[in-house]
Amino acid sequence: MEFNKLVRDKIPEMIRSHGEEAVIRVLQADEYIECLEKKLDEEVAEYHASGETEELADILEVAFALAEARGVTREELMSVCREKEESRGGFAERIFLISKR
Repeated sequence: MEFNKLVRDKIPEMIRSHGEEAVIRVLQADEYIECLEKKLDEEVAEYHASGETEELADILEVAFALAEARGVTREELMSVCREKEESRGGFAERIFLISKR
């Protein structure tokens, strides 16, 4: 069975625990970022299809990994989120902008 995609760190171990062989390679930095970006698209599509909270968690995990791959820690990313919320607000009020005149 072929996958050819980025998977979570423990997946090869899980495959081996079922008596199967996991053929893997470790990605170079540039291809890792490329695969994370594809993984983000995959996880967003899965969320759209299912609406499951687990898929939102996967989206966050990929976003954190992308940030770290680009030299930004989780804490720094969350700080940027807080700054944006403080300066521009969040989405809690469900405001839909129709136009600007």
